[in-house]
Amino acid sequence: MELINMHCHSKYCGHGEGEVEEYAVAAEAAGLSALAFTEHFPLTLAFDPDRYLSVPAERMPDYLRAVEEARAAHPSLEIITGCELDWLGTDDDRNLVSADFDPFVHVLLSVHFVDRWAFDDPAQRDAWEQPGAPERIWRRYVELWCDAVSSDVPFTAMSHPDLAKKFAYYPSFDLTPLYQQMAEACAAAGKMIEVNTSGSYYACAQMFPAPELLREFCRAGVPCTVGTDAHKPEHVARDIEHAYAYMYEAGYRVVTVPTATGDRRTITIE
Repeated sequence: MELINMHCHSKYCGHGEGEVEEYAVAAEAAGLSALAFTEHFPLTLAFDPDRYLSVPAERMPDYLRAVEEARAAHPSLEIITGCELDWLGTDDDRNLVSADFDPFVHVLLSVHFVDRWAFDDPAQRDAWEQPGAPERIWRRYVELWCDAVSSDVPFTAMSHPDLAKKFAYYPSFDLTPLYQQMAEACAAAGKMIEVNTSGSYYACAQMFPAPELLREFCRAGVPCTVGTDAHKPEHVARDIEHAYAYMYEAGYRVVTVPTATGDRRTITIE
């Protein structure tokens, strides 16, 4: 079966490793037919003071050049130029305009910040331990997520939809109504989500999104793609076939794939 990965990073962000070329080589060796590079779109120093979370703005041309060079060197692999953009809502200090996204065919939109707090940063996880924190954080996360998916940002797919579960902190209440809210918002926006295999390697020990949330997306008719969120070349194909099976169990019969021309195509899950 055809294997694709629509989410990977490289050395250009502060927490990634490896050259773009190394990812392309690893993808070909693993039999992938399509690979999207989705490096973290620059944040300002107010959000990324250590230049660890995103690509420094001055390095973005180098990243784009490296992707183009990999595309030329690997004509049998469909290489897609993309980025991962942090949704910051009213806290965003970047003054983004549509032209900022012209170089990118595939734009992942992610919620990593809840009111300026990087809730998935291991160095800042203590806030989760406060009384009532999981309840408060999950509600606010979903509110921001729905704002993001309903925004006019020119993005392709919402990445790791339930990232709030990363450290396995869950609220005491039933998440189903929030899951339904997320699915309805995404369906109304006509956007995709992804199954992100990296979640299996965090404390939550489960791909993003949870099976229950993925089923809600499927019921709502939300297209779904797959990404490994690789930050090392050796993870470029990690668990892709498992992700397809995970989608099938949730009710999906096809994987949706953004293309290098900006269209979509599908792969039948066998």
